[in-house]
Amino acid sequence: MSLQKRKAAELNEHCTWQELTTGLEIYEGGTSRLTMTGEWRSRIPVWHPDICKQCLLCVPFCPDSSIPVVEGKRTDFDFDHCKGCGICYTVCPFKAIEWKEVQ
Repeated sequence: MSLQKRKAAELNEHCTWQELTTGLEIYEGGTSRLTMTGEWRSRIPVWHPDICKQCLLCVPFCPDSSIPVVEGKRTDFDFDHCKGCGICYTVCPFKAIEWKEVQ
């Protein structure tokens, strides 16, 4: 009798080892929404909406999709998932994103 492997949303402390994927690898997409993954960053981006020109160049560069766009305009960062990589800061041509140490 073979047990079916569980999806990421179904994993918990009651799962048997037979229900887990090898090496606990996750093969399905979009699973970072299940967990707050942004707590380990040492630097944080600070968005200045008064300077921002809404060019949206930062949005496609964010590897964690942590720059929400609502009705065609970017909003503040999703800090539950932002890893603090600094790519948004680097690509912003208007210096609307500041790079600060986490306090």
